[in-house]
Amino acid sequence: MNKVNFSEAVWRKSSYSSGNGQCVETASLGEVVAARDSKDPHGTALTFSAEEWAAFINAVKAERFA
Repeated sequence: MNKVNFSEAVWRKSSYSSGNGQCVETASLGEVVAARDSKDPHGTALTFSAEEWAAFINAVKAERFA
C-alpha cells in the first residue's frame, strides 16, 4: 500500500465511546480507512482498504467476534 498522508485526516470516535480512554479513532482518507489509539494520537495508525474496513464492520455487526 502506498504511503498515506494523514495531515488532512479528520479523526472521529464512535458515538458508543464511553470516554474512559479506551477508544479507537478512525479517519476516512479516500480509498483508505485509518485506525489509531485515541490515547496516542501521534503514534502509529493502521490502514485498511475501504473494502477491508467494510468487511470488518459487517463482521462486527453480524457478531462474528462474539
